[in-house]
Amino acid sequence: MGDRYLALWFRHLTTDWLTLKRPAHQNKPLVFSAAERGRKIVTAANALAQGQGITIGMVIADARMLVPEIEIIEDRPELAGKLLEGLAVWCLSYTPMVAVDPPEGLILDVSGCAHLWGGERAYFKEIIVKLRAAGYSVRGAMADTIGAAWAWARFGSVTPILEKGEHSTKLLPLSPASLRLEAGTLARLQKIGFRTIDTILRQPRGSLLPRFGKELPLRLDQAFGKEVESLVPIQPAELYQERLPCLEPIRTAGGIEIALTRLLELLCRRLQGEGKGLRMAVFKCYRVDGKLEQISIGTSRATYNINHLFKLFGEKIPTIEPDLGIEVFQLEAPKIEDASSSQETLWGGPCGIEGMGLAELLDRLANKTGDQVIHRYLPDQHYWPERSIKRAPSLVDKPLGGWPDDRPRPFHLLGRPERIEVTAPIPDYPPMNFRYKGKLHKIRRADGPERIENEWWLEEVRHRDYYAVEDEEGARYWLFRSGHYDESRNVQWFLHGFFA
Repeated sequence: MGDRYLALWFRHLTTDWLTLKRPAHQNKPLVFSAAERGRKIVTAANALAQGQGITIGMVIADARMLVPEIEIIEDRPELAGKLLEGLAVWCLSYTPMVAVDPPEGLILDVSGCAHLWGGERAYFKEIIVKLRAAGYSVRGAMADTIGAAWAWARFGSVTPILEKGEHSTKLLPLSPASLRLEAGTLARLQKIGFRTIDTILRQPRGSLLPRFGKELPLRLDQAFGKEVESLVPIQPAELYQERLPCLEPIRTAGGIEIALTRLLELLCRRLQGEGKGLRMAVFKCYRVDGKLEQISIGTSRATYNINHLFKLFGEKIPTIEPDLGIEVFQLEAPKIEDASSSQETLWGGPCGIEGMGLAELLDRLANKTGDQVIHRYLPDQHYWPERSIKRAPSLVDKPLGGWPDDRPRPFHLLGRPERIEVTAPIPDYPPMNFRYKGKLHKIRRADGPERIENEWWLEEVRHRDYYAVEDEEGARYWLFRSGHYDESRNVQWFLHGFFA
């Protein structure tokens, strides 16, 4: 399967957009203007204005003399770009590879897409008809190369679709302007008398480079497929994705579920064959009105279990609003990991940390409550307690070391130690009492101190002397003093955790 590209040319992009917003301008000659070198010039014109002789670059004063009733709108430099980006997002329902081609075009990589719509002609017709129905004057062409599609969309005739290999002959009679050359290069070609691409190709390649530089040979090679030309899509295409166009717009939850099941089957079969599973998936629904509805899920470990994934999505399907109907469904897996078919268990039975049953239970809980609610932590290699743990991204991550078991650690560790008032003998005796949030706690038992040094390569602060204490009510706390007692009269004490 070779490469195929679709070039779209919006001949009156900004004026079409303004006419859609202000229907009163529909039957009036309309231009956009901008200042250039101290004078106002025409930057865009609608079909009616161009039909009366107004051209791009014409001075506004001359345009007024030619068409006195002309409507003049101040141009906004960013308008065309924003319009093209919006149209590019709409085109994502037909291909995942869409690039903006300023100032008036889009380029779509449609390789392998057309068969989903019944062939290239049906595919091309649907896109063009919908864009024209939306109010845009658009021309398009499909060819093997970006350059050929661009040229044929603007200068071609008869048929908008060049069959495989047909561009090598169809481009020959076209003007050099169809090669996307700079104005200076075009002027030199016209001055010499090169009126068609064929006349340029008849010249020795060695004679073109000194006269026209690298631009002309490069554009020729790109148009005829001798030089690879790549797109810069507005959204990078996901490596793992499946698309499903619909013959008729889908408006019911049942239809959405059928489409989702079909896409999950296709994607999971592919993942299973490659020994991989998804950790994140996005289900996109492109509506008839051009709007996008989407839902996403995440899993705690890589999986290709269709039933499990469908249950996760199923809880969010009611949030999808089909409106007039959904015409294209797309399932993407932006996060993929290796998945083993045989699972090892940390302890016996199916409920171990490595068991799929536990992973699927956590996925269902996270899908209902949010992925920020359920956490798994592993020991981290740091001295200070608040730095000695890290959040594990999945259930399959292995710890680099073990939890310390030679010293007591609180069940509830505060993320940031809280300042307290302490009464303590000197120099290194345990505290006698402390006040926390306005309440006085008299200490009955204490164990310590345990000195934990600062990690000097991270920041320069004092060491800590920790005490595990128990008050008269039997509650146990983890306190520490910052630095040596005799370093200053203003000694600072902190509460860092609570024992169960």
